Amino acid sequence: MVFSMDELPAGGFEDDSPQDCLKWALDRFGQRIGLASSFGLEDVVLIDMAMSMTNKLTVFTLDTGRLHQETYDLMDRIRNRYGIKIETLFPDAAEVENMVTNHGINLFYDSVEKRRLCCGVRKVKPLRRILSSLDAWVVGLRRNQNVTRTGVRKVSIDHANYGIVKISPLASWSEEQLHQYIADNKVPSNKLHSQGFPSIGCEPCTRPVESSADPRSGRWWWENSDTKECGLHPKS
Repeated sequence: MVFSMDELPAGGFEDDSPQDCLKWALDRFGQRIGLASSFGLEDVVLIDMAMSMTNKLTVFTLDTGRLHQETYDLMDRIRNRYGIKIETLFPDAAEVENMVTNHGINLFYDSVEKRRLCCGVRKVKPLRRILSSLDAWVVGLRRNQNVTRTGVRKVSIDHANYGIVKISPLASWSEEQLHQYIADNKVPSNKLHSQGFPSIGCEPCTRPVESSADPRSGRWWWENSDTKECGLHPKS
């Protein structure tokens, strides 16, 4: 279903809490909404908030085949903690085989174009498969994550993905607020965060950074900051 801004709440919850924004989304879209999780700080906070409101939310993740073991461990902890099913999406095996055969297993280090090719095969295409069946999706985008995300709105139309509604309840939150929520609610989180990984993606494309660094500076560290998006969240 294609939506327009006229169908969304005036103000877009910009002055409201993440919980208020999330509750509206869950009530409005019911079984036609999904929560995308890569099991970073933002995602586990959103799962915890959502599970206090409903036990019927679809939670999905993209398994690229290149994730850290610590991420897989956290997936199991989240599944057991909340008693939820995590829908796990994999890339098309034939596409991965063709890509690796033609460009090598670590093609992403060669150029931005090849890195985007890898992200497209392993992440973007599987995402689009599930979004084609939804009217809205919830994501953990925050404005201070990176220069590419400063304009994120809490509620928007995702023109890159079928015109469905995109919900970013934590858009205005700081990393300190995330850590405080996790501590207050004893939410499971990735062990790599305590090892200097504020943002965690695929294992070969992520490294630890200094505490004062941009939270996403450890992602695709060999690229300029303005190219550091995998294609899941293009600017509309």
